[in-house]
Amino acid sequence: MKGLLTIDSLSVSYGKVEAVRNVSLAVGEGQIVTIIGPNGAGKTTLLGALMGFLPARGTVAFEGRDLAGSSVEDRVEMGICLVPEKRELFSDMSVEDNLILGAYAQRHDGAHVKRSFEAVYDRFPRLKERRKQLSGTLSGGERQMLAMGRALMSKPRLLLLDEPSLGLAPLIVREIFRIIASLRETGVSILLVEQNARAALETADFGYVLETGDVSLSGKAADLLTDARVAETYLGGHV
Repeated sequence: MKGLLTIDSLSVSYGKVEAVRNVSLAVGEGQIVTIIGPNGAGKTTLLGALMGFLPARGTVAFEGRDLAGSSVEDRVEMGICLVPEKRELFSDMSVEDNLILGAYAQRHDGAHVKRSFEAVYDRFPRLKERRKQLSGTLSGGERQMLAMGRALMSKPRLLLLDEPSLGLAPLIVREIFRIIASLRETGVSILLVEQNARAALETADFGYVLETGDVSLSGKAADLLTDARVAETYLGGHV
């Protein structure tokens, strides 16, 4: 499988505290890769560094291009997009206006923006129903759908998802992971950080376990689901 994102020996520090240490991983085209691990392991920090929000040491390459010196805007233009843990929507703006902001990089291509709206509304019909509603009045599940829809408006090649199931009811969690799995069919690659390890590994192709800033284990997601240590620590002891 052709590599899309390649990370080699990436380290991120906050002052003298090293939050991520020498992490290496890869995401192939059309692949869903998940990173699981405890709170404070450095998962969100890693995504922040990949998006360009945080300075980092090591190498990050996207489609073979070294991203050193690339701004956040540059990375969005290349096709990298982050859906943050807190969703970070504009609560006093409508659903539709939040989506329009997601298409900023393609704002000069009206035909693309129109197609993106149609694709997002087809995938998230609830957003179409609520397109004139203020995003601050949406339910938690609807807000997550809007955050994902806004990211898809930018026509991403690689989607970075940070805790998409956080705070959602089990029924909504299942729907969110169904949507994540369906994005594979569109050619979008996904790097998924998720506390719900079972749902993440059941959805992903490949997985990494990040603990105290280091990758402690990696492998095919199906193999990690049956790994005794992963089961004991992250799956409630049940394989």
